[in-house]
Amino acid sequence: MSFFKKMLASVGVGAAKVNTELHTPEVTPGGIISGVVYIEGGDVEQNVDRIYLSIKTHYIRERDDRKVKETAVIAKYLLTEGFTLQPGAKLEKEFSFDLPENLPITLHRAEVWVETGLDISSAVDPSDRDRLHVVPSKDMNTVLDAIDILGFKLREVTNDYAPKLGGNLPFVQEFEFVPTNKFRGHLDELEVLFYPMGDSLELLLQIDRRARGLSGIFSEAMGTDESFVRLHLYERHLQRGAHSVAQGLEEVISKHI
Repeated sequence: MSFFKKMLASVGVGAAKVNTELHTPEVTPGGIISGVVYIEGGDVEQNVDRIYLSIKTHYIRERDDRKVKETAVIAKYLLTEGFTLQPGAKLEKEFSFDLPENLPITLHRAEVWVETGLDISSAVDPSDRDRLHVVPSKDMNTVLDAIDILGFKLREVTNDYAPKLGGNLPFVQEFEFVPTNKFRGHLDELEVLFYPMGDSLELLLQIDRRARGLSGIFSEAMGTDESFVRLHLYERHLQRGAHSVAQGLEEVISKHI
């Protein structure tokens, strides 16, 4: 093993390679991700401290009156402990893990990806990145269908910095809707945050009332035209379907306009 080859491997030339093949490119929050990781040794022997999978996304944070994009690690999974990877060796490692319930949905500009990495001492760590298509869970779909029944149109989905609301994450995913019929003229927008809780689902609704009259204009100018409402939907509520959930949402929203 020449000194020159070891130096090249330390900066990534002729070093180990990693590639992940996902069996589940489309997943749901709280679902399962599975696949296989292929590792190929480089030109020299290398000590691998561990192989890991990370689920990552971007979120927006304001800094000095500027919006900047930051990266968050949603979950991290250990595949192997340390081992020695021989030159040219080819290894495969199958995996299957439960995904977190607060995994963001990949709608509009929101993206989620899997990053596979090898921790190699004194070297550039090889990595591989694969996009995940995250679709709403059954319970989330029921609520989204209910909001659609009430005549709201999805305008934007964003991951926004909010550590006090994000639980174990520094951000929340915000669904922003605008009214198109019944609540048109009464609301500017409806913002919804989803908090899956096993067999139930908690919603945080931000109801932004449209300014009406002089008092409404002052209220809007002072930022007091918004109401925040927490709504807990248990399994028995969700099993009744979207139309039943829509009736409940309509009652709640109507009380705050």
